[in-house]
Amino acid sequence: MTDRKAQIAANLAKVEERIAAACAAAGRAREEVTLIVVTKTYPASDVRILSELGVRHVAENRDQDAAPKAAASADLPLTWHFVGQLQTNKVRSVVGYADLVQSVDRGRLVTALSREAVRVEREVGCLLQVALDADESGRGARGGVGPGGIEELGELVAKAPGLRLDGLMTVAPLTGPYAGREQEAFQRLMDLSTDLRRAHPAANMVSAGMSADLEEAVAAGATHVRVGTAVLGVRPRLG
Repeated sequence: MTDRKAQIAANLAKVEERIAAACAAAGRAREEVTLIVVTKTYPASDVRILSELGVRHVAENRDQDAAPKAAASADLPLTWHFVGQLQTNKVRSVVGYADLVQSVDRGRLVTALSREAVRVEREVGCLLQVALDADESGRGARGGVGPGGIEELGELVAKAPGLRLDGLMTVAPLTGPYAGREQEAFQRLMDLSTDLRRAHPAANMVSAGMSADLEEAVAAGATHVRVGTAVLGVRPRLG
């Protein structure tokens, strides 16, 4: 085993222990929570190592990094998630490799994703990114739709050809009433998920929690956690 593979394996084992402990504390089965490893800034060789270690879900937040990495890893049994803010001019590229887009937050993006998914004959899963630092109808500092916009946007996705409404995603907010209150933020997301599932029962995916707050997300009921640093380490800044 290479040094890098051993390092990733050790980190992955620690994260698995954290998830298992959080599930036990919440009275949940470990199988209820899916780990998504966020590979941003890390090379395709790390993606290959993750696959060898049994990881099946990986995520990227920048298309310019993700597209070549996904192409280099096309032979691996992976599900690719796009988790960053997505500009419409990147949609064609992202639909080429992403199985799920977790950052759907506006109607124009839904239209662009649908058009491209139909063109290439793919079905793309969509999560609505919820901004808990926004007012009911506003947008968040890091993207996302306010809670009041979920119903309308969800209907758009559900009716859009080539798209599948899978659920909700959020990032713990840095400002606003939920700043520093990750558990409450994720519980709010769960409440919003309950509301969404009344109209769209299959939209049961809840993506929340990262390296620093995955325990809070699991306690609230998240089905997916997005972990990068705790698995792959802190990458030195360039320059």
